[in-house]
Amino acid sequence: MKPTRLPVTQRNFASDVLAITQRRSRHGETAIKGFLLACATVSVVTTVGIILSLLGPAVQFFREVSLWEYLTGKDWAPLLDPGTYGIRPLLVGTLVITAIAILVSVPLGLGAAIYLSEYASLRSRRILKPMLELLAGIPTVVYGFFALTFVTPNLLQRFWPFGTEPDIYNALSAGLVMGIMILPTMASLSEDALAAVPVALRAGSLALGANRFQTTMKVILPAALSGLVAASVLAISRAIGETMIVTIAAGGQPNLTLDARQGMQTMTSFIANTGMGDLAQGSNEYRTIFAVGMTLFVLTLLLNLFSSHMVRRFREVYE
Repeated sequence: MKPTRLPVTQRNFASDVLAITQRRSRHGETAIKGFLLACATVSVVTTVGIILSLLGPAVQFFREVSLWEYLTGKDWAPLLDPGTYGIRPLLVGTLVITAIAILVSVPLGLGAAIYLSEYASLRSRRILKPMLELLAGIPTVVYGFFALTFVTPNLLQRFWPFGTEPDIYNALSAGLVMGIMILPTMASLSEDALAAVPVALRAGSLALGANRFQTTMKVILPAALSGLVAASVLAISRAIGETMIVTIAAGGQPNLTLDARQGMQTMTSFIANTGMGDLAQGSNEYRTIFAVGMTLFVLTLLLNLFSSHMVRRFREVYE
């Protein structure tokens, strides 16, 4: 049988409708692309604006203070006369508190993600995941006072088993509570990475005789490694940039030590405390805020570059 053909008038009408539909579709796609480009441009422009706002005062600061003294000095007291500008106490305090937070958030967050992704029933997931994400909605100032008024006196000082108990302001309390604060970020991103692993890998592993735990540890976690690394680095960046918890719980004293029982000051805490002071704009003491901010920006940038490298290295592509 010969295929039926539409009359000429109907063919012309159908072609006109198709052309109009394609034209509208192209206009819609163009509008969506323009909107997405605008969103990306806003992000780039904001980043450039932050760099420019930090760069000018930071350059003026380093004209007065040598970069070598800034990076290697052991004393940080910019408000004294004469001031000392060694950032090592702030840098060490930031890294110590961040390390404690990561030791708390990464194992707990990864464990929660594995349970929610591989073991939890649908009912348990509906209950536990909103409760976990509720932690992300608590203001950080509340976490800070929780660390100062509950964790330190009622947990650390009361049950400390290793000799001298922690001070009322200490890095350990700030790091523990900060780890709890970034736990939802780590758990949520890790669960997304685990859920992205194809079901065929799970089914293949189980079909070969592996149990669920072996499948999780030897198949799913290696397949999701790039996403887990990205989640960990994002959690580290979140911990480095935290301000209120360390300002309240860790104290405001620059202290070059690795003893987490003592009080410390981080770079963000210094910026917050000094920014609320009465410093003359344009003075070298005022420019220390921008110098420390630029240091924090460079540190975060290096972490993001490392994260991108690790994601590309361990990325798995499935079709």
